[in-house]
Amino acid sequence: MQVTTLEASLFIFSIITWKLLTRLANFSRFEPSCSRFGGGALICKTDDAEPMSPIHPVIVAVYSLVFVVGLVGNCLVMYVIIRYTKMKTATNIYILNLAVADALVTTTIPFQSTDFLLSSWPFGEVACKVFISIDYYNMFTSIFTLTMMSVDRYVAVCHPVKALDFRTPVKAKVINVLIWVLSSTAGMPAMILGGTKTNNGTTECALQFPEPYSYWDTLMKICVFIFAFVVPVIIISVCYTLMILRLKSVRLLSGSREKDRNLRRIARLVLVVVAVFVVCWTPIHIFILVKALSPHVPETTPVMAAYFFCVALGYTNSSLNPILYAFLDENFKRCFRDFCCPGSRRDCQGVSRVRSTLRDHSCPPDNRGDPRQARPV
Repeated sequence: MQVTTLEASLFIFSIITWKLLTRLANFSRFEPSCSRFGGGALICKTDDAEPMSPIHPVIVAVYSLVFVVGLVGNCLVMYVIIRYTKMKTATNIYILNLAVADALVTTTIPFQSTDFLLSSWPFGEVACKVFISIDYYNMFTSIFTLTMMSVDRYVAVCHPVKALDFRTPVKAKVINVLIWVLSSTAGMPAMILGGTKTNNGTTECALQFPEPYSYWDTLMKICVFIFAFVVPVIIISVCYTLMILRLKSVRLLSGSREKDRNLRRIARLVLVVVAVFVVCWTPIHIFILVKALSPHVPETTPVMAAYFFCVALGYTNSSLNPILYAFLDENFKRCFRDFCCPGSRRDCQGVSRVRSTLRDHSCPPDNRGDPRQARPV
């Protein structure tokens, strides 16, 4: 039954992605005229006579909700993984890295909302460089981390013996550091080229490409689309295809039914997180690619509204991940509940000491010498 769940999740993910690509292809004749590339392209103009002001409150409300949920949720994820010893598994170390990137990018949302409402960047040159860099670092760090999570799951399911040496929290931390180094290298052009430019009293925070501007702008967008989206998604798809074939071919992966259930459960969690990421980020990547390949086309208010929706959808992914962990992972669910309702543990002790002991074992305090700790999967 677990294999069927994985197959169904992958099939639904493929259908949703294909539908998004098909629908977004219909917008290929439009080009949003926005000043910044990363998810923060907020200074835009349209060719319509009607202003975009009616959608301003909606956009700001959505961004505010994403900011609150994303920052609080990801900080809670970081606290849980750092606080509880049993949560320090290889997979959760990658989740910690993802939460750091998501929390970091949500801190830029208030600046984006101000930028959008004023139609001008009021925070100066240095803040502009920092903001654009964070935008790019989050994009690269998130997809690279999800790729490593998928590779980690592939090794755990298809090569369980090698996994004993490869899948350790220490090595996961080293890989996370390498991910940030690689993301910093990939995002270096954004920090160098990011800057402000003032025209007619309006300050734009954007990538300032040398001449010929259109050539370098198009090259940058295509490179980002390929290396920050297409290549990682292909690697992730290959990993999960091999995992599904493996799960279909054997009844027991490790000789233990309980450990097999954990392997399949975590594989399902990672698959859902990856699928949600792809669904949230596919629209904005398609818009950016269309913008790069279809210059000199008219912009309209409906198209710009759709563009802002895609930008918001990309940022929404940062606030969705903690919710996914809470619903799909029992350990996260118990730790979240213990954090939000600390009195519930004491109440349960009077009713059932056995239930309390089991729950403490699932989400224990930071006691490294506790022999009851289960081996992480």
